[in-house]
Amino acid sequence: MAIKIKPADTWFSKCIRQASKWTCERCGSVHEPGSMGLHCSHVFSRRHRTIRWCKENAQALCFSCHQWYGGNPVDSGAWVENEIGEGVIMVLREKMNLRIRVSKLEEKEIARHYKQQYENLLAGATDFDSWQ
Repeated sequence: MAIKIKPADTWFSKCIRQASKWTCERCGSVHEPGSMGLHCSHVFSRRHRTIRWCKENAQALCFSCHQWYGGNPVDSGAWVENEIGEGVIMVLREKMNLRIRVSKLEEKEIARHYKQQYENLLAGATDFDSWQ
């Protein structure tokens, strides 16, 4: 079953890709803004709604690196641990296991938050605030 892409996902993804300057965080390939060649890849699956929109749970990966990441769990796990650190992974796991429900209303707030963050990035900000 495919996970439905919501406005909060769209704006979050735009923030991740814009903050990376449209550059793959693994191989360094540069993509045109708005390109479909650069993806917002999640460390832990988007199905975990407690961390679905958490900045530390995502990275900008090109199509090829995203395929590698999903198809090589041992190597990609070691790579991501090296990139973000064991401590961040432990915090993400703790948040992931919380039994908190994200309401539809809250999803709209998340979308608004990331839309504003994206506009800030376009205006010259070099980083953005995570909703979670």
